Amino acid sequence: MQRTILITGASSGFGAMTAKALARAGHRVYASMRDPQARGGAATAEIERLAREEKLALGAIALDVLSEPSIEAAVKTILAEAGRIDVVIHNAGHMVFGPAEAFTPEQLAALYDVNVLGTQRVNRAVLPHMRSLGRALMIWVGSSSTRGGTPPFLAPYFAAKAGMDALAQSYALEISRFGIETSIVVPGAFTKGTEHFAHSGKPADTPRAAAYWSGPYAGVDDQALKGLAGLEPADADPSKVAQAIVDLVAMPHGRRPFRVHIDPSDDGAAIVNGVADRVRAQLLERIGLADLLHPKP
Repeated sequence: MQRTILITGASSGFGAMTAKALARAGHRVYASMRDPQARGGAATAEIERLAREEKLALGAIALDVLSEPSIEAAVKTILAEAGRIDVVIHNAGHMVFGPAEAFTPEQLAALYDVNVLGTQRVNRAVLPHMRSLGRALMIWVGSSSTRGGTPPFLAPYFAAKAGMDALAQSYALEISRFGIETSIVVPGAFTKGTEHFAHSGKPADTPRAAAYWSGPYAGVDDQALKGLAGLEPADADPSKVAQAIVDLVAMPHGRRPFRVHIDPSDDGAAIVNGVADRVRAQLLERIGLADLLHPKP
């Protein structure tokens, strides 16, 4: 069954892989990105080439998760062209690397804006339509860092991803009676193939950062990144995240898992999330709201 799918942050990494994989699985996919003409329009050109050569229902669309008008315009365009949005995939995000102290409060706010408030803007634009369908799916691309092992110098990113995960958990309960199902995809720290670390932001307060890099933490940054890379098996493939999302979309409505972990490094997030999600379910049972754990079409 073909579904109309909107995915954010689809110019590269997991987003680009997922958009292509879903289109190849037969879905109509809108691969959104902040600026389709960035880097000479390379991402858009690649999407257009694949759509043309493989006859895919795949297209790039401008959508800046920091801008309500941009989001509303994109949603309006999709509804005018396709008539519906069956699946929304929250994938847009940004990573930073460096000592937490060296990031300004404004930098942390900006990171939270992209990773958390961006999902809220998108939800406010799409949910009135999705609620009217009576059957839809929302997928959040999270991170094992919210509950798995957490190496140093990624604190602002970890905090933002934890905020997004908390928002996703509450949304799941609040939209299930409208027939909207929620799944959180939890990738591990893929250090190759996604460009996340290569494109990560740096602290604005360079003198404070230098106090770490030239002081007792000299070399720890390289050790942390090399250590993460060393945990990855040789066959670690970030495209498995895209395939996991394709599999989720294909599952029967109401039967999808709340979380799917794709973590070749096995940092422990699956264990901790499993306990936390079980406690969450038990609390809902105790207060008589267990039905919110499963969507009702």
